[in-house]
Amino acid sequence: MNFPLLTVTAAVPAVGAILTAAVPAARRTAAKWLALLFSLATLALAVLIAIRFEPGGDRYQLTESRPWIADFGVRYELGVDGIGVVLIGLTALLIPFVIAAGWHDADPLETSSKRWRPTQGFFALILMVEAMVIISFEATDVFLFYIFFEAMLIPMYFLIGGFGDRAHSGSDENAAAQRSYAAVKFLLYNLVGGLIMLAAVIGLYVVAGNFSLQEITAARAAGTLDMATNTERLLFLGFFFAFAVKAPLWPLHTWLPNAMGESTAPVAVLITAVVDKVGTFAMLRFCLGLFPDASKWATPVILVLALISIVYGALVAVGQRDIKRLVAYASISHFGFIILGIFAMTSQGQSGATLYMVNHGLSTAALMLVAGFLISRRGSRLIADYGGVQKVAPVLAGTFLIGGLATLSLPGLAPFVSEFLVLVGTFARYPVVGIIATIGIVLAALYTLVLYQRTMTGPVKEEVRTMPDLRLREVLVVAPLIALLIGLGVYPKVLTDIVNPAVEHTMSDVKQTDPKPEVAVEAKNGEEAK
Repeated sequence: MNFPLLTVTAAVPAVGAILTAAVPAARRTAAKWLALLFSLATLALAVLIAIRFEPGGDRYQLTESRPWIADFGVRYELGVDGIGVVLIGLTALLIPFVIAAGWHDADPLETSSKRWRPTQGFFALILMVEAMVIISFEATDVFLFYIFFEAMLIPMYFLIGGFGDRAHSGSDENAAAQRSYAAVKFLLYNLVGGLIMLAAVIGLYVVAGNFSLQEITAARAAGTLDMATNTERLLFLGFFFAFAVKAPLWPLHTWLPNAMGESTAPVAVLITAVVDKVGTFAMLRFCLGLFPDASKWATPVILVLALISIVYGALVAVGQRDIKRLVAYASISHFGFIILGIFAMTSQGQSGATLYMVNHGLSTAALMLVAGFLISRRGSRLIADYGGVQKVAPVLAGTFLIGGLATLSLPGLAPFVSEFLVLVGTFARYPVVGIIATIGIVLAALYTLVLYQRTMTGPVKEEVRTMPDLRLREVLVVAPLIALLIGLGVYPKVLTDIVNPAVEHTMSDVKQTDPKPEVAVEAKNGEEAK
């Protein structure tokens, strides 16, 4: 029997969560180190998955399959393609940085109300989210995927509502109310999407007779599964709605700025760089794989929604006064690019979308974590409360700048490659859409550079004059992320070699080929050829 590597990779953080939660309350530091140790062990397993994965091999590798709820056709089926491999790697990579950055975020609060936070619970919840996200990237049984797609909402709800940002301008009661509102809004939006998806999952079982992604796609390819057009479209809409909420796609995005604004910076990274990627990943794996004809039918509307997300998110980010809400709206714009690349139905667009998921995770983590370090020093999220930081904390300002430049997709940094591929892939099939999407690039430069100018340059404000620079722990959190942003910007081939074969399979599912160039080129014999 083969070693169940995928199961173990998801089980390690789950076991770590249980053990971390069981640490006595007086041993907070031990709980932190235990959580960090389990996150590093998970990262090692994710690296092993990448090593054992063969990009030119079978579509789904390291597969596991065993009966689970046999009477209803539910199996415990796992398998990874190239897209799943890189997203598991992203998740496992970011969690140790999230834990290290939030080292003191759940320490007891010394306030008149004598409130305190269960430190062990904070880190246990982070590990539990990691376990559920990883198994979501591995699941090839639709029902199994659905369970963890929904279950991850529970630990995220408590992370948002129970461990909110301390830099709140109002009273303790007002801050608690804002956190509760953000957590409930996050939960309700995603639960509604999940309930609609559940109806679609049941409908899929009625039509296909099982929940196996591989069996259903194989039956469709062989022509042995006859799905009526209207039925396929309704099922597609049920799945897509849930994924669009998670992604988040306009107009289902409104929960994200509240959730990120009221969370600690590490939890905000967990939301947008890790959890939200499950939505865009599922669009590739399930929407296009299970409902190829309906995906093509819905493409025009989805492209319009993606364009609105790109432009709207960037425009609203320009006008933000809150640093974390600015990053949240910027993320909405970036997710618009990812969805645009997925539904452009070109290999360049889908490869770019997958790379964008990874690179957005890295760039947003770098920017948000540095912003969190900045906010913790000043005790305010408002941009207007800063000024001249680069003169008193040059390392902090420098890392903040690199994270911001990555967010605007500066050439030489990783997000540029993915954004370029998305735009090229979109323009090849939908040139007008590709042109409009470039507006997001201009606006990204505007909100990023204005943010840096207002916080880091100019006269030194009295409140930041004694602000300390990054400490060793904080440098160790940010430096590897910046190194990856530069390294993948210079040499993205390490990821594209893994991703491209999986994209070819997805293109085959929807029976699409890349458009041929329409520009006439001169042939060797002197004749012109199209």
